[in-house]
Amino acid sequence: MIHDMGGKYHHGDLRAELVRVSLDLIAERGLAAFSVAEVARRAKVSPGAPYRHFADKESLMAAIAATVACRLADRVHDAVEAESDPVSALAAAAGAYTEYLIERRAGMNIIYADGLQGPEHSTLHEQTRRLTDQFVMLCLTVADRPQDGLELMEQLFTQAHGYGTFYLDGVFTKQGYSKEIVVRKSTEAARTAIEGRTKM
Repeated sequence: MIHDMGGKYHHGDLRAELVRVSLDLIAERGLAAFSVAEVARRAKVSPGAPYRHFADKESLMAAIAATVACRLADRVHDAVEAESDPVSALAAAAGAYTEYLIERRAGMNIIYADGLQGPEHSTLHEQTRRLTDQFVMLCLTVADRPQDGLELMEQLFTQAHGYGTFYLDGVFTKQGYSKEIVVRKSTEAARTAIEGRTKM
């Protein structure tokens, strides 16, 4: 189980602190700005200190991605639990994804980053399944056929990520859209997509 850690680390918690600092760096500057050296600088440790806890940059990135998947799964779960029907629940799940992406610049772009597909990253794969399984079950509930359900899930993730990316890249902010408006639009677009594939 992954546990989030807030505040400053104390002795023995450097591994968790490195993940936290990495997430903050990505939220502030995006994945392209991520580097182990910058994480070490922000954590106020030597450049070599991270490698006492992570074998390489890829291992740290896998821990970051697992935390993103875990937090997203929690967000989606909470959004789904607040709704009473599967269509509304699935639309709310898509909105929750967009909201988290806007807040942290982290979503499928982190979870499926290059080099993280190997079997050694089992925690990441477990948390990713936890996230996607919530979408899969709801999509299969509302769709006519299993293939339609899988295609719907692909469409919803693509739309939800796209709405968040347009906000982060300044496309929506130039239209005067707030984060709340974008999340609402993402949720509404998801509902439209879902209703187009809903069992009759």
